[in-house]
Amino acid sequence: MTTLTVLHPGAMGAAVAAEASRSGHDVLWVPVDRSAATRERARKAGLTACPSLKEALDASEVVLSLCPPHAAEDVAVSVAGQGFTGLYVEANAISPERMERIASEVRPASSILDGAVIGPPPGDRRTCRLYLAGDGQSVDLLRSVFQSSSVEVETAGDQAGAASALKMSFAAFQKAARTLAAVSHALADSHGVADLLTAEARRMPSDFLSDPDALAGVAARAWRWAPEMHEVAETLCASGLPPQMAEAAAAVMRRWEQDKDQYDLPLAEVLTHLRDSSHME
Repeated sequence: MTTLTVLHPGAMGAAVAAEASRSGHDVLWVPVDRSAATRERARKAGLTACPSLKEALDASEVVLSLCPPHAAEDVAVSVAGQGFTGLYVEANAISPERMERIASEVRPASSILDGAVIGPPPGDRRTCRLYLAGDGQSVDLLRSVFQSSSVEVETAGDQAGAASALKMSFAAFQKAARTLAAVSHALADSHGVADLLTAEARRMPSDFLSDPDALAGVAARAWRWAPEMHEVAETLCASGLPPQMAEAAAAVMRRWEQDKDQYDLPLAEVLTHLRDSSHME
């Protein structure tokens, strides 16, 4: 049995911790200054309350950090300040650069795994993936913790930052797409065509992210689509809606100007043209 401390168990953190608890592991948490809602989540998840962070860390082999992204570094600093020497799993939705800063805070006393949770909170026949990057033995430890649970442990390689990069890549589409859908529906609603927009959307393919080979066609047509995005931005402004996402799309498309009508470009070249060469140098 492995003893874990879960830090700041929100909806996702409590659900992941509950899977470890149901698998027979002792999962600790610190209720000091936590809300009644958090306390109730922890109770339902089967977590064991500890009076202090130090007491929880002294009893734990693993720390699982799942908290709001803006708090990730402060949480890591607080754990490092207690002299924790076990395995620190940084599983927050943060950039690879922030992951590296956190690693510098946690090391050398602790080992660290870069983690990313993708999917809904696990349980009730729902599963999520916990991608981990780092030392293979540490990954195996986490795999044993969540064995036969609704948390599927996957490896993202041995390079710290890879799991965070995967999370950022996925969130860039998933979160932005949903936000853009809200803007599009608000625009259609303001012009009385919301039902027509919904009907058209149901005719669309839904595999944009899962079919990267189709991106060559996007790049080839970007020279025509960028001006259209400026028209979209103007329409949004006239309806009192934020135009920034349309303007950003136009800016991205301008990076593909050299790919005009080149539908057979290799995917690697299409993606390279999106990167800011001045940043890469």
